[in-house]
Amino acid sequence: MRVFVTGATGFIGSAIVKELVGAGHHVLGMARSDAGAKSLEAAGVEAHRGDLEDLESLRSGAAASDAVIHTAFVHDWSRFAKSCEMDKRAIETIGAVLQGSSRPFIISSGVGVAQGRAATEDDPPLSSPSLPRVSEVTAVALTERGVHASVMRLPQVHDTVKQGLITPLIAVARAKGVSAYIGDGHNRWPAAHVSDVARLYRLALEKGTAGARYHAVAEEGVALKDIATAIGRGLNVPVISIPQEQAQEHFGFFGFFAGRDAHISSAQTRAKLGWNPTGPSLLTDLGNMRYSEA
Repeated sequence: MRVFVTGATGFIGSAIVKELVGAGHHVLGMARSDAGAKSLEAAGVEAHRGDLEDLESLRSGAAASDAVIHTAFVHDWSRFAKSCEMDKRAIETIGAVLQGSSRPFIISSGVGVAQGRAATEDDPPLSSPSLPRVSEVTAVALTERGVHASVMRLPQVHDTVKQGLITPLIAVARAKGVSAYIGDGHNRWPAAHVSDVARLYRLALEKGTAGARYHAVAEEGVALKDIATAIGRGLNVPVISIPQEQAQEHFGFFGFFAGRDAHISSAQTRAKLGWNPTGPSLLTDLGNMRYSEA
């Protein structure tokens, strides 16, 4: 299958590219720079120059492919709403090309939360005025227009270099000189190793169905206190608890997430796609990372 991957040189995208090539797929990877294009070509991938603001590059990439995996996103927290709007336009642009065909379109999003239980694939996406990402809502609208779209909901995706939202938490801990958690720190964040996530994208590409929502969750929830303790040990800084009302002041934008209890199940995803995560745990990767390089 010829697969167009946006964000092909990114953390998750590059792992997906490697997984697809290893499974015998032909990859057309979007690259924003000459350096990115060269890295893709060195990996045996056809480079496609463009970015999320170059809508024509998105159209031509989608038109030349049998499927699209969309992982690109501009992670600029200072203009997050603009990044979300850019993402929405990119998804709609690709969807317009794929409309009326059976070509799969996998769109990346985040996991949601549920009250008093583990959130499942049937629960609505995380939504808040302070978190205006609408990738999943846009995907649903495309499905209603005849696009073979599905959604991959991502937790904290990690290896020993990056760990999703935990990476900026490490930066905050370094800057503040303490590694903090909220209250008793029993609130949980789901996680998965990047190699397991990449394999799930491939399985969704090969076996997935239109309109499906998949949870790329290997660990249903890791306590934030345990995460903060691992960071404190790695940076050799004290680990402290702070009250919820100080979260915004201490963590900045990430205060929105720091106190949330996101207990997430992936039982449906595992059963439907035969996914069995085998990668290292989040705490294992946090214990093995080189904090001096983070």
